[in-house]
Formats: sequence, C-alpha cells, structure tokens
Amino acid sequence: MPQPAHITAVRPHRAIEGGRVTILGDGFPTDQPRLPDVRIGDQPARIVYASPNRIAAIVPAGFADGGRVPVRVAGVTGETAYLDVAAPVAAGLHQVDSPVFDRDGNLYVTYSGSRGQEVPVSIFRVRPNGTRETFSSGVVNATSMAVDPSGHLYVSSRFEGTVYRLTREGEARPFATDLGVACGLAFAPDGTLLVGDRSGTIFKVDKAGHASAFASLPPSVAAFHLALGPDGSLYVSGPTLSPYDAVYRVDPDGAVTTRAGQFGRPQGLAFDAAGDLFVVEALAGQSGLYRLTEDGEPELVLAGPGLIGVAFDPHGGIVVCSSETAYRLPRPA
Repeated sequence: MPQPAHITAVRPHRAIEGGRVTILGDGFPTDQPRLPDVRIGDQPARIVYASPNRIAAIVPAGFADGGRVPVRVAGVTGETAYLDVAAPVAAGLHQVDSPVFDRDGNLYVTYSGSRGQEVPVSIFRVRPNGTRETFSSGVVNATSMAVDPSGHLYVSSRFEGTVYRLTREGEARPFATDLGVACGLAFAPDGTLLVGDRSGTIFKVDKAGHASAFASLPPSVAAFHLALGPDGSLYVSGPTLSPYDAVYRVDPDGAVTTRAGQFGRPQGLAFDAAGDLFVVEALAGQSGLYRLTEDGEPELVLAGPGLIGVAFDPHGGIVVCSSETAYRLPRPA
C-alpha cells in the first residue's frame, strides 16, 4: 500500500520575496493534468519545478511583517513545514555594497545614485525600532561603509576616490583621498583602514589618512567587497567578466590566496559572531546568501534574488539588501 504524501523539509528555511525554495518530501501529486497548489503562508506560490519528491517554488510578495510562515502543498497532509520570511525594513535605496550596523544596533543604508549624481540623502539610519531617518547628505556616490574600533562611521565615494569620516551628527569630513574607484572598506582591530580600489588595488590607510598599496587583485567590473576575518586576514570579492569568480583571502602580509572559487558574481561579505563567512551571490541557479563551510563548500542559507549585501546586528540578526530594499530576519531561536 503506498505511503501517504508528506513534506519532510523546506530548503533553505529562510528567504525573501522572490527567492526560490525547494520543498522536499514524498508522493507529491505531480502526475495530474495540473500541478498541485502550493501556498506559502496564505499566498499562492509559483512552481518552477516539480517531481514526486521535490517542488521548487518562488516566495510571493505580501509578507510586510515577515516571520515564520507555513508551507503547504495541496493534497499533502501531515506535519506542517515552515519558512522564515524576512521583512522589508527600508525601501527606495540604492545599495552597491553591504549595509552596516553600529554598536548600538543602528543600521546604515545608502542611496548611492548613478555616477556623479548628487542625491538629497546619501546615508539613512534605521533605528532598532524600525524608524528611518536622514543621517548624512553630500557624499557623491556613497558606496561602502565601515565602523572603526571607536564606533565612528566611514563611507567611500567611488566617484571622488575619497573616504569620509562621519561625525555623530552625520557631517562628512574627508579622511583619505586619491584611492581610485574606492569601494569596499574594512577596519583592522588596530584602527588601520583597508580600502578596495576596484581597478585592482587594496590600500592600507593609517590613522592619519595616509594610504599605501597593500595587495593586488584582478580588477572588478562592479565593486570590491571587503570583510576582515577573525584570523586577521582580509576577505575580498569583486565580480569580473569571468563566468566564475573567487572569494579571496589576503593575509596580514598582503599575500593573496583563493578562499572559494566557484561563484559566478560574489558580492557582499560578512562574518557572524561565530566566525563563519557569508557571501551573497547567485550560484548554480540559486541566488541568495551562502555560508562558506570549512572545506570551502558554499551552503545556501537564505534564498533571494539580486542580493547585494549582508550584515549581522549585535544580537545575531541578519540584514540582506538588494539594490533597492533591505530585509531583516531576527536571530535564529
């Protein structure tokens, strides 16, 4: 006697709207004239692949508050599977790199604009309660941000080749200049600033704002994205015209090696509190947020299209950004 159809899991178990998730199980009724109805929460989901033990579906829009929602397949009974859907926290943005959190849990996001465009607001601040406010204006093409060990926010301008230090009130003051197409930023624990010039140079900038070449990488067609690892090494991604791109590791002496090499267009990077490296990217038809395991294999942990950046808040929550919208998930229970 055949076993009743049932769902065993949803992979990955986190997503934003538009993300592709896979429902695993047995006995899905896919031999009928019409595919079974799939619902995520109360919303119908579009099916992009179906077999008796696997259904791939697109997460619909309409989850303004996010949260854990049930995933159901018509005609399949038994225990319900759940998906954690991220809630949008800021829209109308123009992100070209990861957002950042300060030590108080405030999130900073940008409106970068097209090349040379002066926009009314360069950086917005989103308070922990969700309130969004203007933080800084006047930085042309605000690109990448980082917070120094003292808690000050820095931002690069890819148009000017300048890194600005922002006051607590959001006033931008030049800190370092002549940095090429300045994009990715990361701070070492001693306060040294590392800056990616997408033409191929990683600069090291001392506390006085003096820059020197630190490492060389293949030029990027978009931007360099930087994250400092718990091992003291710098990790860098930068999309090229190659069909496959690497995530690089740059040791404290400037020697470059490949951390992972199978990505198609790796962008924002961030480390979580456990020291794991996360990368936003499209890989093997699945776009989203990947965790790099110790052996270098990427593990998809959140599905979502067109992601640019990622950041972890002081409590372990995750924010991922497309170019226009930032989405937030709380720390896993």
